[in-house]
Amino acid sequence: MSTILAIESSCDETSCAICKDGIILSNIIATQSVHEKYGGVVPELASRAHIKNIVPVVDDALKTANCQLSTVNAIAFTQSPGLIGSLLVGSQFAKSLSLSLSVPLITVHHMQAHVLANLIADPKPSFPFLCLTVSGGHTQIVLCESPIKMKVIGETIDDAAGEAFDKSAKLLGLPYPGGPLIDKYAKQGNANRFTFPEPQIPGLNFSFSGLKTSILYFLQEQTKNNPSFINENLNDICASIQQRIISILINKLKKAAQQTNINNVCIAGGVSANSGLRAALEETGKKMQWKTFIPKFEYCTDNAAMIAITGYYKYLNNDFATLDVSASARAEWD
Repeated sequence: MSTILAIESSCDETSCAICKDGIILSNIIATQSVHEKYGGVVPELASRAHIKNIVPVVDDALKTANCQLSTVNAIAFTQSPGLIGSLLVGSQFAKSLSLSLSVPLITVHHMQAHVLANLIADPKPSFPFLCLTVSGGHTQIVLCESPIKMKVIGETIDDAAGEAFDKSAKLLGLPYPGGPLIDKYAKQGNANRFTFPEPQIPGLNFSFSGLKTSILYFLQEQTKNNPSFINENLNDICASIQQRIISILINKLKKAAQQTNINNVCIAGGVSANSGLRAALEETGKKMQWKTFIPKFEYCTDNAAMIAITGYYKYLNNDFATLDVSASARAEWD
Protein backbone atom coordinates (compact mmCIF):
# COMPACT_ATOMS: atom_id res chain seq x y z
CA MET A 1 0.00 0.00 0.00
CA SER A 2 1.34 3.41 -0.93
CA THR A 3 -0.17 6.88 -0.80
CA ILE A 4 1.82 9.60 -2.56
CA LEU A 5 1.21 13.33 -2.11
CA ALA A 6 2.66 15.18 -5.10
CA ILE A 7 3.35 18.86 -5.72
CA GLU A 8 3.92 20.59 -9.07
CA SER A 9 5.13 24.22 -9.19
CA SER A 10 7.52 24.43 -12.13
CA CYS A 11 5.95 27.46 -13.84
CA ASP A 12 2.63 29.20 -13.24
CA GLU A 13 0.41 26.31 -12.11
CA THR A 14 0.24 25.36 -8.43
CA SER A 15 -0.96 21.78 -8.24
CA CYS A 16 -1.30 18.95 -5.74
CA ALA A 17 -2.42 15.37 -6.35
CA ILE A 18 -2.97 12.28 -4.24
CA CYS A 19 -2.07 8.88 -5.70
CA LYS A 20 -2.93 5.62 -3.93
CA ASP A 21 -1.44 2.41 -5.32
CA GLY A 22 -1.10 3.97 -8.78
CA ILE A 23 -4.63 5.42 -8.84
CA ILE A 24 -5.08 9.21 -8.92
CA LEU A 25 -7.64 10.21 -6.27
CA SER A 26 -7.37 13.98 -6.73
CA ASN A 27 -5.61 16.48 -8.98
CA ILE A 28 -6.15 20.10 -7.93
CA ILE A 29 -4.72 22.91 -10.08
CA ALA A 30 -4.64 26.63 -9.31
CA THR A 31 -3.96 28.72 -12.41
CA GLN A 32 -2.48 32.21 -12.47
CA SER A 33 -4.22 34.85 -14.59
CA VAL A 34 -1.91 37.67 -13.48
CA HIS A 35 0.48 37.04 -16.40
CA GLU A 36 -2.02 37.63 -19.22
CA LYS A 37 -1.50 41.39 -19.38
CA TYR A 38 2.28 40.95 -19.66
CA GLY A 39 2.15 38.58 -22.63
CA GLY A 40 4.06 35.85 -20.78
CA VAL A 41 4.91 34.45 -17.37
CA VAL A 42 6.60 36.91 -14.99
CA PRO A 43 8.79 34.75 -12.69
CA GLU A 44 8.54 36.97 -9.58
CA LEU A 45 4.75 37.16 -9.81
CA ALA A 46 4.56 33.40 -10.36
CA SER A 47 6.59 32.72 -7.21
CA ARG A 48 4.36 34.98 -5.11
CA ALA A 49 1.23 33.29 -6.45
CA HIS A 50 2.64 29.85 -5.60
CA ILE A 51 3.23 30.96 -2.00
CA LYS A 52 -0.37 32.14 -1.80
CA ASN A 53 -1.89 29.07 -3.47
CA ILE A 54 0.09 26.10 -2.21
CA VAL A 55 -1.54 25.56 1.20
CA PRO A 56 -5.15 25.82 -0.09
CA VAL A 57 -4.32 23.56 -3.05
CA VAL A 58 -2.78 20.85 -0.86
CA ASP A 59 -5.69 21.07 1.57
CA ASP A 60 -8.20 20.77 -1.28
CA ALA A 61 -6.36 17.77 -2.76
CA LEU A 62 -6.44 15.93 0.58
CA LYS A 63 -10.13 16.66 1.10
CA THR A 64 -11.07 15.63 -2.45
CA ALA A 65 -9.19 12.35 -2.05
CA ASN A 66 -10.71 11.83 1.41
CA CYS A 67 -7.16 11.41 2.66
CA GLN A 68 -5.44 12.36 5.92
CA LEU A 69 -1.85 13.60 6.03
CA SER A 70 -1.10 10.89 8.56
CA THR A 71 -1.76 8.21 5.91
CA VAL A 72 0.66 9.65 3.33
CA ASN A 73 3.66 7.38 2.67
CA ALA A 74 5.84 9.75 0.61
CA ILE A 75 6.04 13.29 -0.74
CA ALA A 76 6.90 13.79 -4.41
CA PHE A 77 7.68 17.15 -6.00
CA THR A 78 8.95 18.68 -9.22
CA GLN A 79 12.68 19.27 -8.74
CA SER A 80 13.46 20.43 -12.30
CA PRO A 81 13.33 21.93 -14.86
CA GLY A 82 11.36 25.18 -14.57
CA LEU A 83 11.44 28.68 -13.13
CA ILE A 84 13.77 28.51 -10.14
CA GLY A 85 11.62 30.73 -7.90
CA SER A 86 8.53 28.65 -8.60
CA LEU A 87 10.41 25.39 -8.10
CA LEU A 88 11.79 26.59 -4.76
CA VAL A 89 8.31 27.20 -3.36
CA GLY A 90 7.20 23.66 -4.15
CA SER A 91 10.48 22.01 -3.13
CA GLN A 92 10.69 23.77 0.23
CA PHE A 93 7.07 22.97 1.00
CA ALA A 94 7.59 19.32 0.02
CA LYS A 95 10.75 19.00 2.10
CA SER A 96 8.98 20.52 5.11
CA LEU A 97 6.11 18.05 4.76
CA SER A 98 8.52 15.16 4.40
CA LEU A 99 10.43 16.18 7.52
CA SER A 100 7.34 16.84 9.64
CA LEU A 101 5.65 13.57 8.65
CA SER A 102 8.87 11.51 8.73
CA VAL A 103 8.13 10.06 5.29
CA PRO A 104 10.44 9.67 2.25
CA LEU A 105 11.01 12.47 -0.25
CA ILE A 106 10.86 11.81 -4.00
CA THR A 107 12.25 14.15 -6.67
CA VAL A 108 10.64 14.20 -10.11
CA HIS A 109 11.92 15.49 -13.45
CA HIS A 110 9.09 17.51 -14.98
CA MET A 111 9.52 16.19 -18.52
CA GLN A 112 9.74 12.56 -17.43
CA ALA A 113 6.47 13.14 -15.58
CA HIS A 114 4.82 14.42 -18.77
CA VAL A 115 5.77 11.14 -20.46
CA LEU A 116 4.36 9.02 -17.62
CA ALA A 117 1.06 10.93 -17.73
CA ASN A 118 0.22 8.27 -20.29
CA LEU A 119 0.23 5.69 -17.47
CA ILE A 120 -2.41 7.47 -15.37
CA ALA A 121 -5.59 6.20 -17.04
CA ASP A 122 -6.57 3.17 -19.10
CA PRO A 123 -5.83 2.20 -21.78
CA LYS A 124 -2.11 2.39 -21.02
CA PRO A 125 0.71 1.80 -23.51
CA SER A 126 2.81 -1.31 -23.06
CA PHE A 127 6.60 -1.07 -22.96
CA PRO A 128 8.58 -0.17 -24.92
CA PHE A 129 6.81 2.89 -26.29
CA LEU A 130 7.70 6.17 -27.96
CA CYS A 131 6.46 9.48 -26.60
CA LEU A 132 6.46 12.80 -28.43
CA THR A 133 6.69 15.33 -25.60
CA VAL A 134 5.81 18.86 -26.68
CA SER A 135 5.48 21.95 -24.50
CA GLY A 136 6.35 25.63 -24.41
CA GLY A 137 9.93 24.89 -23.43
CA HIS A 138 10.59 21.38 -24.74
CA THR A 139 10.15 19.22 -27.82
CA GLN A 140 11.47 15.68 -27.47
CA ILE A 141 11.03 12.12 -28.68
CA VAL A 142 11.49 9.76 -25.77
CA LEU A 143 12.08 6.01 -25.87
CA CYS A 144 10.47 4.47 -22.77
CA GLU A 145 11.59 0.98 -21.81
CA SER A 146 10.04 1.07 -18.31
CA PRO A 147 8.59 3.69 -15.93
CA ILE A 148 12.10 4.37 -14.65
CA LYS A 149 14.13 3.79 -17.82
CA MET A 150 13.69 6.50 -20.46
CA LYS A 151 15.98 7.98 -23.08
CA VAL A 152 15.68 11.10 -25.21
CA ILE A 153 16.40 10.06 -28.81
CA GLY A 154 15.41 13.35 -30.48
CA GLU A 155 14.97 16.95 -29.34
CA THR A 156 14.84 20.50 -30.59
CA ILE A 157 18.16 22.15 -31.34
CA ASP A 158 16.70 25.62 -30.77
CA ASP A 159 13.08 26.56 -30.04
CA ALA A 160 10.25 24.35 -28.81
CA ALA A 161 7.00 23.67 -30.67
CA GLY A 162 4.96 25.39 -27.97
CA GLU A 163 7.13 28.47 -28.30
CA ALA A 164 6.59 28.43 -32.05
CA PHE A 165 2.83 28.46 -31.46
CA ASP A 166 2.97 31.25 -28.88
CA LYS A 167 5.42 33.45 -30.83
CA SER A 168 3.37 33.03 -34.01
CA ALA A 169 0.26 34.02 -32.08
CA LYS A 170 2.06 37.13 -30.81
CA LEU A 171 2.99 38.08 -34.39
CA LEU A 172 -0.71 37.79 -35.24
CA GLY A 173 -1.63 40.11 -32.39
CA LEU A 174 -3.31 37.40 -30.32
CA PRO A 175 -3.20 37.60 -26.50
CA TYR A 176 -1.17 35.28 -24.26
CA PRO A 177 -1.34 32.31 -24.15
CA GLY A 178 -1.67 32.29 -27.92
CA GLY A 179 -1.20 28.60 -28.73
CA PRO A 180 -4.76 27.58 -27.83
CA LEU A 181 -6.10 30.52 -29.87
CA ILE A 182 -4.24 29.38 -32.99
CA ASP A 183 -5.85 25.96 -32.47
CA LYS A 184 -9.26 27.61 -32.12
CA TYR A 185 -9.03 29.72 -35.29
CA ALA A 186 -7.36 26.93 -37.27
CA LYS A 187 -10.53 24.84 -37.01
CA GLN A 188 -12.30 27.34 -39.30
CA GLY A 189 -9.38 27.84 -41.67
CA ASN A 190 -7.90 26.36 -44.84
CA ALA A 191 -4.59 24.74 -43.86
CA ASN A 192 -3.42 24.66 -47.49
CA ARG A 193 -3.96 28.36 -48.14
CA PHE A 194 -0.42 29.44 -47.20
CA THR A 195 2.78 27.40 -47.34
CA PHE A 196 5.58 27.59 -44.76
CA PRO A 197 8.88 25.68 -45.02
CA GLU A 198 9.65 22.45 -43.19
CA PRO A 199 13.25 22.49 -41.90
CA GLN A 200 15.42 19.61 -43.05
CA ILE A 201 17.19 18.66 -39.83
CA PRO A 202 19.11 15.36 -39.89
CA GLY A 203 18.26 12.51 -37.54
CA LEU A 204 15.42 12.81 -35.07
CA ASN A 205 16.08 16.37 -33.90
CA PHE A 206 13.78 19.34 -34.47
CA SER A 207 14.21 23.01 -35.30
CA PHE A 208 11.56 25.74 -35.17
CA SER A 209 13.60 28.97 -35.28
CA GLY A 210 13.63 29.06 -39.09
CA LEU A 211 9.89 28.49 -39.25
CA LYS A 212 9.26 31.38 -36.88
CA THR A 213 11.46 33.63 -39.01
CA SER A 214 9.63 32.65 -42.21
CA ILE A 215 6.27 33.42 -40.58
CA LEU A 216 7.58 36.84 -39.47
CA TYR A 217 8.84 37.73 -42.96
CA PHE A 218 5.62 36.45 -44.55
CA LEU A 219 3.44 38.62 -42.32
CA GLN A 220 5.67 41.67 -42.79
CA GLU A 221 5.48 41.34 -46.57
CA GLN A 222 1.72 40.78 -46.68
CA THR A 223 0.79 43.57 -44.24
CA LYS A 224 3.04 46.02 -46.09
CA ASN A 225 0.72 45.77 -49.07
CA ASN A 226 -2.46 45.26 -47.06
CA PRO A 227 -2.53 46.40 -43.39
CA SER A 228 -5.74 44.41 -42.85
CA PHE A 229 -4.26 41.16 -44.17
CA ILE A 230 -4.06 39.39 -40.80
CA ASN A 231 -7.62 40.24 -39.77
CA GLU A 232 -9.00 39.26 -43.16
CA ASN A 233 -7.16 35.93 -43.27
CA LEU A 234 -6.68 34.99 -39.60
CA ASN A 235 -8.33 31.56 -39.77
CA ASP A 236 -6.36 30.48 -42.83
CA ILE A 237 -3.06 31.80 -41.43
CA CYS A 238 -3.58 29.95 -38.15
CA ALA A 239 -4.55 26.74 -39.95
CA SER A 240 -1.49 26.94 -42.21
CA ILE A 241 0.90 27.62 -39.32
CA GLN A 242 -0.60 24.83 -37.22
CA GLN A 243 -0.44 22.34 -40.09
CA ARG A 244 3.27 23.01 -40.62
CA ILE A 245 4.20 22.71 -36.93
CA ILE A 246 2.26 19.45 -36.70
CA SER A 247 3.79 18.03 -39.89
CA ILE A 248 7.28 18.70 -38.50
CA LEU A 249 6.38 16.83 -35.30
CA ILE A 250 4.60 13.90 -36.93
CA ASN A 251 7.23 13.34 -39.64
CA LYS A 252 9.98 13.02 -37.03
CA LEU A 253 7.79 10.71 -34.94
CA LYS A 254 7.22 8.47 -37.97
CA LYS A 255 10.95 8.35 -38.55
CA ALA A 256 11.57 7.40 -34.92
CA ALA A 257 8.98 4.61 -35.05
CA GLN A 258 10.59 3.20 -38.20
CA GLN A 259 14.09 3.33 -36.74
CA THR A 260 13.13 1.71 -33.41
CA ASN A 261 10.50 -0.65 -34.83
CA ILE A 262 8.12 0.40 -32.03
CA ASN A 263 4.38 0.71 -32.69
CA ASN A 264 3.18 1.92 -29.27
CA VAL A 265 3.20 5.70 -29.69
CA CYS A 266 2.13 8.46 -27.26
CA ILE A 267 2.12 12.23 -27.01
CA ALA A 268 2.43 14.35 -23.87
CA GLY A 269 3.02 17.92 -22.69
CA GLY A 270 1.00 21.10 -22.98
CA VAL A 271 0.93 21.11 -26.79
CA SER A 272 -0.58 17.59 -26.75
CA ALA A 273 -3.83 19.36 -25.85
CA ASN A 274 -3.82 20.81 -29.40
CA SER A 275 -6.77 19.30 -31.28
CA GLY A 276 -4.90 19.29 -34.59
CA LEU A 277 -1.97 17.34 -33.15
CA ARG A 278 -4.27 14.85 -31.42
CA ALA A 279 -6.16 14.25 -34.67
CA ALA A 280 -2.93 13.96 -36.67
CA LEU A 281 -1.53 11.34 -34.28
CA GLU A 282 -4.68 9.24 -34.51
CA GLU A 283 -4.79 9.54 -38.31
CA THR A 284 -1.10 8.68 -38.66
CA GLY A 285 -1.52 5.82 -36.22
CA LYS A 286 -4.18 4.23 -38.39
CA LYS A 287 -2.01 4.54 -41.51
CA MET A 288 1.12 3.23 -39.80
CA GLN A 289 -0.74 0.59 -37.75
CA TRP A 290 0.39 2.11 -34.47
CA LYS A 291 -1.32 1.78 -31.13
CA THR A 292 -1.72 5.43 -30.15
CA PHE A 293 -2.25 6.92 -26.69
CA ILE A 294 -3.19 10.47 -25.73
CA PRO A 295 -3.57 11.68 -22.11
CA LYS A 296 -6.79 13.34 -20.99
CA PHE A 297 -6.70 17.13 -21.33
CA GLU A 298 -6.24 17.65 -17.58
CA TYR A 299 -3.04 15.58 -17.70
CA CYS A 300 -1.55 17.39 -20.72
CA THR A 301 -0.83 20.77 -19.16
CA ASP A 302 1.25 21.10 -15.99
CA ASN A 303 -0.40 19.11 -13.21
CA ALA A 304 0.52 17.19 -10.06
CA ALA A 305 -1.12 13.93 -11.17
CA MET A 306 1.80 13.28 -13.52
CA ILE A 307 4.21 14.04 -10.66
CA ALA A 308 2.26 11.63 -8.45
CA ILE A 309 2.30 8.73 -10.93
CA THR A 310 6.03 9.21 -11.49
CA GLY A 311 6.54 9.39 -7.73
CA TYR A 312 4.58 6.16 -7.35
CA TYR A 313 6.92 4.22 -9.65
CA LYS A 314 9.98 5.75 -8.00
CA TYR A 315 8.53 4.77 -4.61
CA LEU A 316 8.22 1.16 -5.77
CA ASN A 317 11.88 1.35 -6.80
CA ASN A 318 12.93 2.85 -3.43
CA ASP A 319 14.28 5.88 -5.29
CA PHE A 320 14.27 8.48 -2.52
CA ALA A 321 16.04 11.82 -2.03
CA THR A 322 17.65 13.42 1.00
CA LEU A 323 16.54 16.73 2.50
CA ASP A 324 19.60 18.55 1.13
CA VAL A 325 18.40 18.06 -2.45
CA SER A 326 18.07 21.32 -4.41
CA ALA A 327 15.65 22.53 -7.03
CA SER A 328 17.22 23.17 -10.43
CA ALA A 329 16.05 25.39 -13.29
CA ARG A 330 17.78 23.05 -15.74
CA ALA A 331 18.54 19.37 -15.34
CA GLU A 332 19.52 16.53 -17.63
CA TRP A 333 17.61 13.28 -17.75
CA ASP A 334 18.95 10.47 -15.56
